[in-house]
Amino acid sequence: MKIGLLFVLILSVSRLSAQMDSLVVDWTNHTLVSHSTPTLQVVVNPPLRRGASIHDPSFKALAALNCDYVRYVPWLPYPKLAVAELEPPAQGKTSWDFSLIDPMTIDFLEVTKGHPVILNFSTIPAWMYQTKEPVTYPTDPDAVIWNYNQGTQPRDTTCREIADYYGRLYDWYTKGGFTDELGKKHLSNYHYDIPYWEVLNEVDFEHYNTAPSYTKLYDAIVARIKKSAPGTKFVGLALADPVRPEWFEYFLNPRNHKPGTPLDMISYHFYAVGNTDQPIDRMQTSFFEQAHGFLHTVRFIESIRKRLSPQTRTTIDEVGSMLGGDITGNELPIPNGYWNLSGVLYAYLFIELTKLKIDVIGESQLVGYPTQFPSVTMMNWDNGKPNARYWVLKLIHDNFESGDTLVSTGDLHNGDLQAQGFITPKGKKVLFVNKTSKYLALNFPASYDGAKLSVVDVSTGENPPPTTTVRGAALMIRPFAVGVIAMTKDNP
Repeated sequence: MKIGLLFVLILSVSRLSAQMDSLVVDWTNHTLVSHSTPTLQVVVNPPLRRGASIHDPSFKALAALNCDYVRYVPWLPYPKLAVAELEPPAQGKTSWDFSLIDPMTIDFLEVTKGHPVILNFSTIPAWMYQTKEPVTYPTDPDAVIWNYNQGTQPRDTTCREIADYYGRLYDWYTKGGFTDELGKKHLSNYHYDIPYWEVLNEVDFEHYNTAPSYTKLYDAIVARIKKSAPGTKFVGLALADPVRPEWFEYFLNPRNHKPGTPLDMISYHFYAVGNTDQPIDRMQTSFFEQAHGFLHTVRFIESIRKRLSPQTRTTIDEVGSMLGGDITGNELPIPNGYWNLSGVLYAYLFIELTKLKIDVIGESQLVGYPTQFPSVTMMNWDNGKPNARYWVLKLIHDNFESGDTLVSTGDLHNGDLQAQGFITPKGKKVLFVNKTSKYLALNFPASYDGAKLSVVDVSTGENPPPTTTVRGAALMIRPFAVGVIAMTKDNP
């Protein structure tokens, strides 16, 4: 490595005034064994279609992550990319059509082959709900519609019609095809392994479900898919607003389900929300205040889960941040430093959720772009390069996994610098997170000399984190840095 680049990453404390703090890790004091897997979600939208300028680099980046439990979500803004039967059967014909849905879905299933994935075709055909007028949708598959999910009551109140739709959809990708409502066979010749199916998305908002109405849908859909695939596991809830204990109290109580209905996993979401007019140091304070509140919510949910259904696992499958302009339409410009701050937020929550033994921690999301939540993207929608949010996830995924042992690690800089020691199959490692826009000085014990250091920070931009060697006792941590110190066999 060039000496100049080394000085960019490791700066002499004598040249930058900052309060020094010392890294203290007790490798002999084991606190818990990790249950947590870092991953992400992929949301269907036009830039991921074949022929789009960032299709190839986005799927290449997804493949390079090599993650388990990637969540794939075709959803409501793009009915033609998400709904396989847009019209009810009529005049002896059905409207089943996968021509626009298959290409992206097959690309996803191919690049994640060999890994367990979670599929969630979250949007129910609108005609399956009671509405005053038929719900229309754009002829252009790339056009956005936000009011496709209308109605609160399925037209078939037994939910069998909806369940059969999902059963056929599942069979299309796993059983080579299906027989439709009118007895006609539709062949796909796909036989993919889909080990996890998540039943709908943000059901506390979509179709204004209640806990009982959603549980009825869940039971019906699960029963239908299990007829085809008895070994499939299911993810329930996917709540947008998990600060609703009644949902967990009801859904996690086996007495509220049909006998034999599995409660394999539950899911819910968290986004810290900021504003583009906030200075970045104010935004950082707001983000971590929201994160602290969310962690209190997780602890409460965990107390309910452990009491009612302790065997049920948890995936928090949308973890991230967004800017308020994404919702109001004033999305741009995104402030300098935002991508690093958002990556730092994920890294901090990865540490804290690992301590709470959450099974899957999914960053949201691979691709967003203007008009479609640009502040949640992990890819630059113009040039197809991964941003800091992506590189933080890759750094964590490449170094930490379920089964690692966490060890006692001291607080640093009054909590501004978070650190956690892990004993991994590849050796001792420390994950550290600078939660601030300040430079923070860190002193290493002599035993760390020669360890490998990889850091994503404001200087690395859209590039992978460089790896350097720790030499000397002091390191200056740049603002919004996420780093890994990997001890070598020569370190005690």
